[in-house]
Amino acid sequence: MMDPAARSTARALQSEKQIAWMTPLLGTVAGVCVGYFYAWSWGAGIFVGAVLAWFNFRWLRQGMDALVDAATAQKDQKKVKVPWSTYFKAAFRYGLIGLGVYVIFKYLYVPILSMIFGLCALGAATMAVSVYELLRPRTRRD
Repeated sequence: MMDPAARSTARALQSEKQIAWMTPLLGTVAGVCVGYFYAWSWGAGIFVGAVLAWFNFRWLRQGMDALVDAATAQKDQKKVKVPWSTYFKAAFRYGLIGLGVYVIFKYLYVPILSMIFGLCALGAATMAVSVYELLRPRTRRD
């Protein structure tokens, strides 16, 4: 039988994986539907926004993993030394997303509001996985 901490960690990792694949899936489905029923430029914007949200999620997870690894490795020290590259990546990802949105808006004429809606795919995926976890029946071993 698995201890509660390990079970919680396993559930969290599974939820992260579900969010990671559901974000581009929701963005693709929404982008195709909006592109077909409204305008292809809006559908493309929603898809691009969802892809950028997926990259943001992956980079955020990598940054958090690096922080946890550094803190775990140095748990006996009073001051934990986190590599500067971790902080750089955290700040750089927002700059890169902003630059990507600007370039796509400026040169490909994709509406910026559609890309912002696409960025919300990460929130939609997170809510869907959370509702699934709340409604999923638990067994005694789970």
